[in-house]
Amino acid sequence: MIEQEMDFENRIVSPDYNYTQDEAELSLRPKTLDEYIGQDKVKENLKIYITAAKQRKESLDHVLLYGPPGLGKTTLAGIIAREMGVNLRVTSGPAIEKQGDLVAILTSLQEGDVLFIDEIHRLPRNVEEILYPAMEDFSLDIIIGKGPSARSIRLDVPHFTLVGATTRSGQLTAPLRDRFGVLLRLDLYTPEQLAEIVIRSAGILSIGIERDGALEVASRSRGTPRIANRLLKRVRDIAQVEFDGVITEETAQSALRRFEIDELGLDDFDRKMLSTIITNYSGGPVGLDTLAAAIGEEAVTIEDVYEPYLMQIGFLTRTARGRCVTKLAYDHLGIDFNSDSKQQSIF
Repeated sequence: MIEQEMDFENRIVSPDYNYTQDEAELSLRPKTLDEYIGQDKVKENLKIYITAAKQRKESLDHVLLYGPPGLGKTTLAGIIAREMGVNLRVTSGPAIEKQGDLVAILTSLQEGDVLFIDEIHRLPRNVEEILYPAMEDFSLDIIIGKGPSARSIRLDVPHFTLVGATTRSGQLTAPLRDRFGVLLRLDLYTPEQLAEIVIRSAGILSIGIERDGALEVASRSRGTPRIANRLLKRVRDIAQVEFDGVITEETAQSALRRFEIDELGLDDFDRKMLSTIITNYSGGPVGLDTLAAAIGEEAVTIEDVYEPYLMQIGFLTRTARGRCVTKLAYDHLGIDFNSDSKQQSIF
């Protein structure tokens, strides 16, 4: 087995962008809506909105994209700009620390440009307030001076389209959320859709792949294109060195077994966390802080990184008393649900 780092940032099945592992991701991103695979309802609606805006020769309404990480929100922002025939400016909520930072960005936009703010829910509140008049009236209210001599001036900004992306739409303030004219939720992909993405990416990267091999990679990618592309590149390495260079079902299974990624996309740490709850705490409930101490990981990392997928597939539940492992997880790990056996999971 290949020893894996426990640092969540280096997890091969992490849906978050990793500059080390995903350096080549830009070349794999589709450039148009027709190239974009999956999210059919989102694509259909966007195509209508974009066509209508172009016919009226107006900017597209402000767009909020929300959903789990790694599903293509940044890619869609680039597609919107390309389809509208305008420039794209990219920034993120944490990067805008002061009101002046946002004012500088807004005043540098050209007519019709798309401003993409990733993780928009992390905008500081005082900065967010600058966006309100900019989104509604395309103007900025700026205070010059302090005390009795302070005065307010209004600056006009070009008509632009704000595309905001967030993995936590519930953390957006109501005034900001209400100013978006288009709200689009991105859902997890099916294995068949991910297989199409894997085949497309393999073609761009000049990787030989069979459909069964693509489906094998896709089925272990947690419904996330970013993970699918990351796995594809790692499986390619195994296929190149130990097989004939073509990714078949057998090749993919052998490679993913080396990375300790099972048929549901769980890695060694996922299984360790579930096994710890089962063997040490009889399946739960166990408090988050207690669990964090037991497995040597920060509580916020468990809550934000590891738990969401385990809850999505029904392996873990949150209760008022703590975390509980479900019978589905017992069955997957090969542990008897009706006994107190401390049997360890077998991969």
